[in-house]
Amino acid sequence: QVRIVESGGAVVQPGGSLRLSCAASGFTFTSYHIKWYRQGVGKERELVALITKDGTNTTYADSVRERVTVSRDDAKFEAYLQMNNLKAEDTAVYYCNARRGGTRVYDYWGQGTQVVVSS
Repeated sequence: QVRIVESGGAVVQPGGSLRLSCAASGFTFTSYHIKWYRQGVGKERELVALITKDGTNTTYADSVRERVTVSRDDAKFEAYLQMNNLKAEDTAVYYCNARRGGTRVYDYWGQGTQVVVSS
């Protein structure tokens, strides 16, 4: 059974840091690119960061570049999103997505973890 579970969301003050985790099971983790998305209230879901299946390439949204680092630990079937210098506009539900392209596309989502940045 495919499962993706995000954790690590919390209420944090501006300027603080959080590390989100994405625990995956039920599929071949190393065959999937991992993306982190977020969705704030009244906003569309946006891509925050991506790490390729082999971990060699990462991509970041302009809004979080220099403040966010995406990583993965294939031995643990986990991915992470380290966020520093958090701002109020980072408040959102953060989702982990695992995607494998090719002849048939496989696309798995977690339930999300809430991040609130507030003083």
